Amino acid sequence: MTSVIAEETIELPQNAKPDWGGLLFLIAVISFFFWGLIQVLNWMSDETQLPLSKMVIHGELNHLTPEEVRAALVAKGHLHSFMLQDVDQLHDAIITLPWAERVTVRKQWPDMLSVHIVEHAVAAIWNSRQLLNVSGIVFKANPTDVEGQKLVSLHGPEGSEREVLEAWRQMNNILAPAGIHIAALALNERQSWRIVTYDGFRIELGRRDKQERLLRLIALLPQIEQSTKKLEYVDLRYDTGAAVGWKNNRDQNESEQ
Repeated sequence: MTSVIAEETIELPQNAKPDWGGLLFLIAVISFFFWGLIQVLNWMSDETQLPLSKMVIHGELNHLTPEEVRAALVAKGHLHSFMLQDVDQLHDAIITLPWAERVTVRKQWPDMLSVHIVEHAVAAIWNSRQLLNVSGIVFKANPTDVEGQKLVSLHGPEGSEREVLEAWRQMNNILAPAGIHIAALALNERQSWRIVTYDGFRIELGRRDKQERLLRLIALLPQIEQSTKKLEYVDLRYDTGAAVGWKNNRDQNESEQ
């Protein structure tokens, strides 16, 4: 039996020629991309492009003026372009202004600054030289700015601002319904409290039991008001009763109630 072996001839492909056209196109695309990127970066770094030329101020301003805000920004140096300006720097310049409690600065395309300002809400005069806001925080402002307002004058050691403010609120809630209004409240270094009223007399409370002693004063008011003399002080630093002093010949008229 004869075997037949089939032979198959396979042609090997010749070496492929490089696609120079495609390679050149890819290089061109990459080069164009980087060229465009450089152009954009150069444009962004050019301060003559999109200069910030407008500013809008939002918020209810009772003490600050737009002119003061603009002056604070000018003092920081000239404004950069929309792309380069750091709004944090502008924020830091405005927040240092008197009365400024919260400040937000945003850029609005293409050339505008939007500034929102919240002023401090003043609650009291602190130690005759500073102002205290409703949160018990001393803030930068001149007390003469509020001369027309009937603000309580609070006094106390450094760090006692919130304690004194809260004490005033509590005491005022007790005394005001009885017609006694606090003009000044002081906490001294010995932690002793004193009230001066708008009627011109002072109340000595001592270091403890403030509310209980004020309630005692309210109970004594009918007796005190029977006198036609002008009241100078009420000293409540007793376990019971109070010492009352009258103006004119105080030593002769002091009595125990």
